[in-house]
Amino acid sequence: MSLVPILSQSFEPQSESCESPIVFVVDGVASERHSLELLISCNGWHSELFSSAEEFLSHPSAPVPNCLILEVSQGHNGLELQKKLAVERPEMPMILITPHCDVRMAVEAIKAGAIEFLTKPFVHDLLLTAIKQSLERSRLALARQAEMRALKECYATLTHRERQVMALVASGRLNKEVGGELGISEITVKAHRGKMMQKMKADSLVDLVRMASSLGISHASLDARRTFDAGVHFAAAVANAP
Repeated sequence: MSLVPILSQSFEPQSESCESPIVFVVDGVASERHSLELLISCNGWHSELFSSAEEFLSHPSAPVPNCLILEVSQGHNGLELQKKLAVERPEMPMILITPHCDVRMAVEAIKAGAIEFLTKPFVHDLLLTAIKQSLERSRLALARQAEMRALKECYATLTHRERQVMALVASGRLNKEVGGELGISEITVKAHRGKMMQKMKADSLVDLVRMASSLGISHASLDARRTFDAGVHFAAAVANAP
């Protein structure tokens, strides 16, 4: 891979930040790995190189935006490697490059989730565009994961009653209806609702509904939980009966 054409031009260099992205490269040929490393570094990204998928999989996941450039070939059963990596690292965007012009392989790779499938020799700007798109996709995925972790942590602080109130309020019940459903007063519902909103850091009902949807919480799930709990209690009563 000749890098002469790209040394005199740039492709929107990336600025340094606290979450500097990483471009992982898996290629069995050392010269190809280092050519890709030079291409990547010339455009402001950090790269880490691996000679095999197995070596890469032994490396821990990166907590920053990242993507993988995977060299595949028919001889090394590249699509199987892609599928294995997709299982091990489902959140990681992949760019596949190959020395073979194989339409069937390209179609299968894209269907399996590859961002891009490039045949050597390829135009460098195509790879750089794919890297940029992959890193942005990774950044968004990491942001969603962080938001979900924070949401689950907030939900874990709720009491059982506050979770019941949340499910009913998020399903559209009024305070009076929630009280009737749970057998408590409207004043008590308001107290639980206030604490629940505070713990969930929800500024409005719209926020709460969105959070409940993300967590998979609904009135139906509450009913299912009640049915399960009732079944457990009934089974325990039967087992303890003389």
